[in-house]
Formats: sequence, structure tokens, C-alpha cells
Amino acid sequence: MEIQEILLEKNVPCKMRDGVTLYADIYRPKMEGKFPVLLTRLPYNKDLPFYSHRYLDTNRLVQNGYIVIVQDVRGRFNSEGKFYPFLHEAEDGYDTVEWAASLPYSNGNVGMFGLSYYGYTQLLAATEQPPHLKAIFPAMTLNDWRNNSLNDGGKFLVASAETWALESVAPDQLKRKHGDAQEYESMMKKLVEYDNDIEQWYQYRPVEQWPPLKELGVAEYFFEMLNGSLPEEYSEKMSILHKYPQINVPAYHIAGWYDNLLESTLKNYSELQKSGQAQQKLIIGPWGHGLFSSVIGERNFGVHSSEDGIDLTGLHISWFDQWLKGKIAHENEAPVKLFVMGINEWRDEYEWPLARTTYMSYFLHSKGHANTRFGDGSLSVEQPGSEKVDTFVYDPGNPVPTNGGGTLYAGVNTLGPKDQRILEEREDVLVYTSEPLESPLEVTGSVKVKLWAKTDAEDTDFTVKLMDVLPDGKAYNLTDGIVRAKYRTGHDIGEKIKGEILEYEMELWPTSNVFLPGHCIRIEISSSNFPKYDPNLNTGETMISSVEHKIAKQTIYHDEKYPSQIILPVIG
Repeated sequence: MEIQEILLEKNVPCKMRDGVTLYADIYRPKMEGKFPVLLTRLPYNKDLPFYSHRYLDTNRLVQNGYIVIVQDVRGRFNSEGKFYPFLHEAEDGYDTVEWAASLPYSNGNVGMFGLSYYGYTQLLAATEQPPHLKAIFPAMTLNDWRNNSLNDGGKFLVASAETWALESVAPDQLKRKHGDAQEYESMMKKLVEYDNDIEQWYQYRPVEQWPPLKELGVAEYFFEMLNGSLPEEYSEKMSILHKYPQINVPAYHIAGWYDNLLESTLKNYSELQKSGQAQQKLIIGPWGHGLFSSVIGERNFGVHSSEDGIDLTGLHISWFDQWLKGKIAHENEAPVKLFVMGINEWRDEYEWPLARTTYMSYFLHSKGHANTRFGDGSLSVEQPGSEKVDTFVYDPGNPVPTNGGGTLYAGVNTLGPKDQRILEEREDVLVYTSEPLESPLEVTGSVKVKLWAKTDAEDTDFTVKLMDVLPDGKAYNLTDGIVRAKYRTGHDIGEKIKGEILEYEMELWPTSNVFLPGHCIRIEISSSNFPKYDPNLNTGETMISSVEHKIAKQTIYHDEKYPSQIILPVIG
């Protein structure tokens, strides 16, 4: 029977093991009885519906017989304590789960849900194995905060790290720091001024002295993580990379092809599935971070691709009904559901990555005729022979601008599939395009690149972007990747780079797309993608601590000895 009336209790206290009190809003059925609990713990203010409810209809959850608890995490908004991202979320999550199970109207079964930060609060709590946590539903989330949000293989995630600190963390910290209303208003005015010019502030060097946060005197974690002064015990608490065996609850993971946390979400699913301790499920849509609409970037994937078409609230109800109420509704359902772009269809799968994948190499070639713009070339399955090199000049003072993709900064208009042709007019972007396809070609999975290149710099970056080129010429990005020369094996190799012809292997994030007949496969090669990543200064230093940069000459090889190629995961 659907429940018609809902009770709301505001700011219900929950005391942690160290005496700090956190506060939650509780939505529950207005009727006698005990019900299972669905808990979410967030740093974005439980009183704001955009965050506390977001992509789910929480009223519908209550109407289907659940208690919904939305809690401000430690040090945020109504809750006591000092905020430090993720530092206390494992222990606080355990304590909150057990508190929720003990409420007089709770039946003792607790599930957790939420996206991004509050997707990760679920996984961290699960590592502590609270006895009453029965299932979780983490969406678009992390597995190691330092590497997912601040740093990616030696590259600083400029825009997402700075935007989150200034827009999401700073306002509440200013309110706590400045009790005087006039003083607080003055500091908030400064914050707004900084935020209005944030695209200019992305360019500021050195980042370790970033004025917006330095002057406001907030988000100390930002500088501690930049300069490496973060205690090792903190790093351990912020990561689950070595804690997957400790997570023994069923989990339903939500991912998006254009989400900036796609890779970590897929790793969470794969590692937990591999451990075999509890059932795992995965859904991957044509979505960006927290964006589940049918339109993303410059493409419309159809209403069936949206949260309404897939009924995300219904998926949650079905999942939690199974684990918190014992209702087995989809016993034989495939564990993976993914959206295949190009044909714009949902498809069930039984593993990730797909076991039936075959890998097809497309090699880089020169077009070899005088009428082609310098640097343009072709892609084909034929191995290269004797061919000329391609070169371009990379200037860190004029980096290639980020144009869509899996980003998280300055609003949703920066992410998703966008026509890349405007970037292809730049002299520092090399373009390689296949002939129009005669039959459909499905690419689903991680895309690999083997690039032979040389630089005259002490250190540098190389970037690769994969695109689907439509018959009308529009070139939509599917996925991209970047490699920092000195970190090309995963850590600072300390080898000579300048003047050496080296093989750079990079793994572009997964995608799923059918290249239709008449479409072309295209890649772009360059050395920057800013402000998604910090531009390499070509000096061996980074913009975190340095202001000087040098211009580099980059050489791309694609011949018999150095067969540069993109390796596509093809589904037959």
C-alpha cells in the first residue's frame, strides 16, 4: 500500500564516537510501524533540495515504505566539528548507520544512496562493515580522493579542484569563520568576485599561492595536498583502493560516459565484482556528472536515456526492496546495463569489460598531398611504411582549451559531446581521419593509444582525443586521454626525455559508440587540455610551484619502425 502522508523531522542529532554531533533531516511515513532506512550523508547542505534530493524523488521513496535520512557531514552546515574532505567519513558513516538502525521507527535494515561525494560516503562507511548496512547505491563516485579530484597520474586537475574548493567548500567555511554578519558579508562579496572571474584564476601560477583561497583563508586541505604535507594516515583514510575486500554489501553503481569520475566508478564495480563477496550491478548512461537528462553537450540521446526514461528512482526502490525487504523482483536480470551511443540503445551485458571484445588497430598516416593543411593525416588499418613525421609547436602560455568531455567545473555547459572542429583550426592540433565507414563499427570499452613521439623539452604532455565524425562534418568527442612524459610508466621515471624518440602508451577512458555507415573515425593529437589539466610548462616543473614556461617542438612518428596507432575495443 502506498503511503499518503509524510512526516518531516528537522535537525535530528546523532552523536559520533568522539562526542561530535551531526544533524539530519528525517522523512518518514506518517503511520505506525517500523520501516527500513535509506541514508545519505552529504557536505552540500541537507536543506537544499537540489543536493538532498537531486536525481531521486525522495517523497516516492517514503511513499514506498522507507525512512529517508539526509545528514550534513562533519563540519558542514548544521553539523558540528571540523570539515576535512573524507577524513572522518568511514567512522562517521559507521556510527550514523548504527544510529539510524536504532531509531524507534526503524526496523534495523539500512541502505545508503547518493552521488559523487555522497556516493563515496557510502563506500567508506562500507569499509567499516557496520552490521546493519544491507545495501548501497553509489553514483558517479570516487575510490581515492587525492587522485580522483586533485591529481591524475601527475597532472593537476585545475578546474575541478579549484572550482570545488571555491564554490562548494568555501561559503560554509566562511560562515563558520566569520560570526559577525558584516564581516561574513564582506568576505562573501570577495568570494563572488573571485568566482565571477574564475576562468582567469584557473591560469594563475603558482597554484600553491592561489589568491582566492589564500585571501579568504579557507580550504586549508587544498594547499596541504598540493605541497605534499598531507599526513600519510589521511591519505589512507581517503582511499578504498586497498580496501575493496572489506566491502561486503551489495552495491548498484551508476556511471556516465561523460562523467569525470567514470574511471573510478567502473573500477569500484569491477573490483567489488571480482571479490565476489556480494552482488554488484552497474548502469552506464550517456550522462555527465550529476546530469541525467536526454541532452548533454550538443547531442540529444532521446528521452529514454534520461533519469525519467530509465526511472532511476524506480531502480533504487527495486534494489532496496530486494536487500532491505526481501523482495526478489529481478533475480535473473543482467548485472550490467549500458547505453550504446550512435544507435542510442540500452543493452544488457553480463560483465565489464565485455568478454567478447576484439581489438582493432587504426594506424596514423600522412595524407601526403600538398593541398592538405599542415599536420592533417589519415587513419587506417593498414600498417604504415616510410612516412614523414608531423610536427607542431606547443606553447604552455596558449594551451588548447578544454571543449567538452568528462569535466566538472563552471556548470554543465562545459561537459559532454561537442563539435571539435573549432579546435582543429589550431596549428598545435594534429588531425587524423579515417575514410567514411561502409558498415557499422561498435567500439565499447577502454581505448588504448601507442604514440611514438619526440620533444625538445625537459618534460611535456601528449593528448589524444577520439571522435565520431558525422557526414555533415560535425566531429563529436567520445573520450580523451593525456600522458605526462616523466610519468608515462605511472611514476616519475627520472629518465632523459629531451630529444629521445619514445613510445607513449595511454588508456583513454571507456566509451560505447557505434560509428555508423558514412561516419569517420578521427583522433586529435596535441599537448594540452586546459583547464581540465594543468598545462605542462616543458621545464620539468609544474604550475603548482612555478611560473616560468618554455615553448616545445613536438614530433609525431608514424612509420614502419614507429607505428603510432589507436587500438579500439570492437564488439562484433
